[in-house]
Amino acid sequence: MRSVTYSMSASLDGYIVGPDGRFDWTEPDEEVFAFWTDEIQQVGVHLLGRRLYETMLYWETADQDPSLDAPMREWAAIWKALPKVVFSNTLTAVLGDNTRLASGSPAEEIERLRAEPGGGEIAIGGATLAAEVAAAGLIDEYRVMVYPVLVGGGTPLFPQQQRHVGLELVGTRIFDSKVIHLHYRVPRRPVT
Repeated sequence: MRSVTYSMSASLDGYIVGPDGRFDWTEPDEEVFAFWTDEIQQVGVHLLGRRLYETMLYWETADQDPSLDAPMREWAAIWKALPKVVFSNTLTAVLGDNTRLASGSPAEEIERLRAEPGGGEIAIGGATLAAEVAAAGLIDEYRVMVYPVLVGGGTPLFPQQQRHVGLELVGTRIFDSKVIHLHYRVPRRPVT
């Protein structure tokens, strides 16, 4: 069965966007960018909330930017080819050759994707969407790139929920820039 993963960058105090709406502190250096490129190659389909979709729209046409370096061109090619599903209550259409607007709930979409042939992870992007998927108990892995900054508020990585989830540490990595990647798995009991 395809794994559902939630990967985001966050401040040490747990925010993906600061109170001023900025997230420029998450701009990756060369080493972190290469790591994200390796990670995205494991994804078979990416589910996005509206805000993250709008942020990532740049990559749909980034390959037309002559100033892009080779690593960014590689990322743009991977992102553009990746199937994406956008969840939004306000959008009526989405852009991108491999992008579609979801017609059902995230749980229904994940169930459908898991039933289809095909490989690669089902990646979740965006805190609001991830909170809904997590509440349904559908996230298998959490991957957080923690940046050494305190932003003091904003959009939390994990919205407050009355839910306890034990996690198993899969791995960590400390980058030269002092950014730390944390990778956890949700332990599942075997079905009998």
